[in-house]
Amino acid sequence: MREPARRCYANARMRNLLIVGTALAMSLGAWSTALGQAPRQPHAGEIAVGLRRLGVVGNVLYVAAHPDDENTRLLAWMVGERGLRTGYLSMTRGDGGQNLIGTEQAELLGLLRTQELLAARRIDGAEQFFTRARDFGYSKSAEETLRVWGHEEVLADVVLAIRRFKPDVIVTRFSTRPPNHGHHTASALLAAEAFEAAADPKRFPEQLEEVGPWKAERLLFNVSTWNMKPDADMSAYLKVDVGGYAPLLGRSWGEIAAESRSQHKSQGFGVPADRESRLEYFEPLAGTHPKTEPFEGLEFSWRRWKGTEKLVRAVEEAESGFDARAPHRSIPALLRVHEALSALPDDNPWKALKLRETEELVAACAGLFLEVRAGEASATPGSEVKLEVVGLNRSPAEVERVSVTLPDGESVAVGTGLRERQPYKLSRKLRLPEDAPPSTPYWLREPAVGGRYAVRERALIGRPEGSPSLVVRFVYAVGGRRFTVTRPVVHAWTDPVRGELYRAFEVAPAVTATLEREVVMFPNGAPAAVSVVLAAGKAEASGRVRLELPKGWRSEPAEVSFQLAARGDERTVRFQVTPPRGASEQGRMRVMVESGGRSESWRVRTVTHEHIPPQTVRESSEALLVSFPLVTKVKRLGYIPGPGDLVAESLAAVGYEVTLLPEDRLADEKLERYEAILVGVRAFNANPRLALHRERLMRYVERGGRLIIQYNTQSRVGPLTAELGPYPFELGRGRVTNEAAVMTPVSAEEPLLRAPNRLTAADFDGWVQERGLYFASKWDERYRPVFSMSDKGEEPLQGGLLVARHGKGTFVYTGLAFFRQLPAGVPGAYRLLANLLAQ
Repeated sequence: MREPARRCYANARMRNLLIVGTALAMSLGAWSTALGQAPRQPHAGEIAVGLRRLGVVGNVLYVAAHPDDENTRLLAWMVGERGLRTGYLSMTRGDGGQNLIGTEQAELLGLLRTQELLAARRIDGAEQFFTRARDFGYSKSAEETLRVWGHEEVLADVVLAIRRFKPDVIVTRFSTRPPNHGHHTASALLAAEAFEAAADPKRFPEQLEEVGPWKAERLLFNVSTWNMKPDADMSAYLKVDVGGYAPLLGRSWGEIAAESRSQHKSQGFGVPADRESRLEYFEPLAGTHPKTEPFEGLEFSWRRWKGTEKLVRAVEEAESGFDARAPHRSIPALLRVHEALSALPDDNPWKALKLRETEELVAACAGLFLEVRAGEASATPGSEVKLEVVGLNRSPAEVERVSVTLPDGESVAVGTGLRERQPYKLSRKLRLPEDAPPSTPYWLREPAVGGRYAVRERALIGRPEGSPSLVVRFVYAVGGRRFTVTRPVVHAWTDPVRGELYRAFEVAPAVTATLEREVVMFPNGAPAAVSVVLAAGKAEASGRVRLELPKGWRSEPAEVSFQLAARGDERTVRFQVTPPRGASEQGRMRVMVESGGRSESWRVRTVTHEHIPPQTVRESSEALLVSFPLVTKVKRLGYIPGPGDLVAESLAAVGYEVTLLPEDRLADEKLERYEAILVGVRAFNANPRLALHRERLMRYVERGGRLIIQYNTQSRVGPLTAELGPYPFELGRGRVTNEAAVMTPVSAEEPLLRAPNRLTAADFDGWVQERGLYFASKWDERYRPVFSMSDKGEEPLQGGLLVARHGKGTFVYTGLAFFRQLPAGVPGAYRLLANLLAQ
């Protein structure tokens, strides 16, 4: 199939403004502020903390593998108590994890967890960075991890992060000593290797066009204590108490850290506030070796450079003279700091950052509010966007000579300065370029390559988000010094419950054609209905939609004409797709829209949760086509949902009649209506009330029903309060991460392999990410294990699928990852589950 016209560029003036905005974000460390976040004015206590930080010039980079690996207590303490610029480098975006709050998996889960990290950094004050590595699921070795990620490529990303951030100290969350999650160990190995490589100009010399070599002073391992005994001897480690209290903020670092960590809601990481003294421990790994505490012997004041005496005095005067009741009175002192900073040599690594921090503090002391809103959340290329520009000085400070430069390059001079509480307002209509590219997360613009996201622009590597679609530049002067600020164009609206909400303004295609399913299954080669939701990004959108299919596949009709009158209108069109007779190979289908002289393929997927700004992914509208043999003995299924799985929808798509049975419906439901009942992943963990219905479910089995419980855990997140099955069994942490591991039947006569589908080794080909997780570790002799499997070099595990007769019916516990395999269109997983349902 030919590629749709997707990669295009805005006009030169708009592109230049985006470059200005990107440079400013880099200098301010704004990579931790999510696009679309509501603006927040720093209060007087935060301004006072910011004034103190002007005198601190030290960087610490914390390195780990995933979202939620970071030590938020340490990050909050380093930023707030020590005033250090602190960054968290996460190797991945957490794409391979599970999801407690929604159905997002894979790249959508990675997008959600990226935003959770940004929400956390907005609270603890650290900055956020990434590599291009994908979270491909649990790995049992660093060797496998580095092979999948690409050792040299991801090492280059870590080196680039170090050269950009210029840390004095690098801290790893994990040890290089296994056993550990392979991603964890690999993150520590890469940090150690990059510690040396970043200082070597011969390593990754292509980066030197942007950054120079950088030698950090020391590399430390932040020793975890959660798995140690209370009386463990910690005398060999460096230590520091991070449990202090910040009177200016009215909170302890532990309270701030708990709020930050609790942003990882998709992983169930809500934690209580900690207000007590807490020690963190460290092991020196490389570089200079302190004796007692991690930053011993390091100079983090301006005195580390000669000729900064005037600057030191200016910062001290600004801090000591701050009046919390009248922050604007500190502006003259801040201007003296700005003047002293401007006199520093340009090669001082802290000059640009501290200039921007000072300018932000001037704006904060003036209560300066600058914002640009778009009338709609999105607009299409070539269309008009109404912008509302607001500038407001909320203090007696004199703000002079204001000008505004719009995204198309038009500069508008403001006749007077911004006077106290007299807002400046400007309305303009802006026409987007015809070739403006639709907005989408930059790392999802192209398909991933192996274990890495494909990112062609080095400037984007490491950033949590791309540049805003549109930016506006403000220029103003205070006390004779001129400042420049850019603001992204945002859209704001009012929710009747949550109040005023913000999201990033986006460029959208004229028409999107989103398939209802990313995988279309064709049991026994039968035709299947394919539904496409057409949505208008502009008024009067019309054209034709068709399916591009592999050779031999047919769609009826061949194409459908459409007309959408108003922006936001939707229409669902349906095709009947028929595979060729005897088709056994998978294929790809793409939806093409002919409209406005263009032939394009776009679908839209959204991620919407209350704790993050709305996220939109726009990409080629494609689906996997799978024709396969399937025999089903039962039809009527009940499904007790767990968090974050698409098993029920997947089963309905191959012909089962599936009824969702939420917990509040179980008490009165006539369970005997269902030939089988499935329980979603972690359902008993997520909803402890399900344990109240255990006896009723067991009676259902005893009277002839079939009950299949997918994996649950005995973890801190919702530990089980009752037995799951009719007979005792214990859940362990056993898992098989190799998705191609050999599945050996425990018994050659196993009936599950014979009916109604005769399973062969081919049914276990093409599985994704893993075979299964959270297997049973011990079980009553009345359970029958079905398969034996293992990862390389490990003892075989038989607790992945247990079957037991109970009365007239059958109970099944399975840790096999059906929740991943069915949405991915793995034929053998459907056939195996059909056999389980028929027992």
